[in-house]
Amino acid sequence: MMSLAWPLFRITEQAALAAWPQTGCGDKNKIDGLAVTAMREALNSIAIRGRIVIGEGEIDQAPMLWIGEEVGTGSGPEVDIAVDPIEGTRMVAMGQSNALAVMAFAPRGSLLHAPDMYMKKLVVNRFAKGAINLALPLADNLRNVAEALGKPLERLRMVTLDKPRLQPAIAEATRLGVKVFALPDGDVAASVLACMQENPYDLMYTIGGAPEGVISACAVKALGGDMQAELIDFCEAKGNNADNRLIAAQEHQRCAEMGVEINRIYALDELVGGNKILFSATGVTGGDLVKGIQQVANGVRTQTLLIGGADRTCNIIDSLHSW
Repeated sequence: MMSLAWPLFRITEQAALAAWPQTGCGDKNKIDGLAVTAMREALNSIAIRGRIVIGEGEIDQAPMLWIGEEVGTGSGPEVDIAVDPIEGTRMVAMGQSNALAVMAFAPRGSLLHAPDMYMKKLVVNRFAKGAINLALPLADNLRNVAEALGKPLERLRMVTLDKPRLQPAIAEATRLGVKVFALPDGDVAASVLACMQENPYDLMYTIGGAPEGVISACAVKALGGDMQAELIDFCEAKGNNADNRLIAAQEHQRCAEMGVEINRIYALDELVGGNKILFSATGVTGGDLVKGIQQVANGVRTQTLLIGGADRTCNIIDSLHSW
């Protein structure tokens, strides 16, 4: 897999470069479409027998690389691919920070094959490995992580998303004295930051997209962290009404067809098997994980985080693209 590190880095870089000129345009589907086209063209130019096993776009009806889509030249290693062409299309559309082009590679059969639906996620770094259990209330997990890290709850730092569905979790953590950092979007970046050395967060708890969850799991595993996840249906994530029940019924059917279970707790090894993982994230707009694309005199500068699971290396790659 390590021989695919450079091609993977180039794929997320090309997607970011395609989307970046539309920063602030207000049209997130246009941004997604440009990134998807760039990714598909780049994927089809490399010597792999690739398959998209989970991808973003179905929930918000955006352009996407289709689940089950075959990519690559048709020769070379068999590869499972988890992809979110732009994590944070709304942020690019509104000119906000922390948008990324992200993708993960793993050997065929290694990644959870699931629909684009909501997923509950809990992530900790290596020092709290084994301390989390999504079957327990959030308060119990916070106490267990604090104990594993040897710090009081008042010093624990939880990152999450500033979404209505997460307000009860934010209120519960705050009541316990935990410091809560609620980001507008971007749980892939938050997952990685929670596992990095000298990280700003002790754990991440969110309800976000399943594709971002599987992509995050690749980075978390490569960095030695721990993660649990649970697929939840549209009613549980967004509220129980007639329209949402129709969507939820479709999700249950798709999960049955794909052999995954809603409300089952998946351990990290079930989200991503083995350690032959590659993860790449290129910044589109400036953020905490990597810098966004910057205009320079005769072109632009990009920054990419490339993580290899086999040797647990993290590379920050700065590239200058001259026009």
